[in-house]
Amino acid sequence: CHVSNEPDLTYSTVLGSCISACIRDRAANVGGMNHFLLAEQSGSAKDRYGASARYGAFAMEQLINKVLSRGTGNKTNLEIKIFGGGKINSALDDVGAKNIEFVRQFLADEGYVVTSEDLGGTYARRVLFKPHSGRAFVRRLDSDAGANVAREEAAIARRRIIVPAPMDDIELF
Repeated sequence: CHVSNEPDLTYSTVLGSCISACIRDRAANVGGMNHFLLAEQSGSAKDRYGASARYGAFAMEQLINKVLSRGTGNKTNLEIKIFGGGKINSALDDVGAKNIEFVRQFLADEGYVVTSEDLGGTYARRVLFKPHSGRAFVRRLDSDAGANVAREEAAIARRRIIVPAPMDDIELF
């Protein structure tokens, strides 16, 4: 998740089944981009990973809050564009469809309207976003590039990352 108001800055990401939201405060010319892998934690991951930007709810809340705090703070000034959710590996569950369903429901529940989107399909995408102007560019990638993205996503899905449990000797006041 990155946020800026720099006029010459462009964020870029490549998406397979992942989702990227590009959000801009049109009054303050502040915008940002996130990229999340999964809609939500499942199974034992809920206990091991904690809040992480790789999961949709955290990634969306983080981006919205950063744009609001650096911008006007007015939710009605936000332009929201969402991308990704492709089914680029037929051997895996349709993670992309779950991600699309999640991001649409999350934004609807929070009262946001999506300005534009490019979701689904059977291809990977490269997304460029200019946070100052809010312009977004999408290139649908050929099958070779999509196959590389699918391999990378499958490798990430197989990894077992263990994050240490939080320490109990912290006192909140």
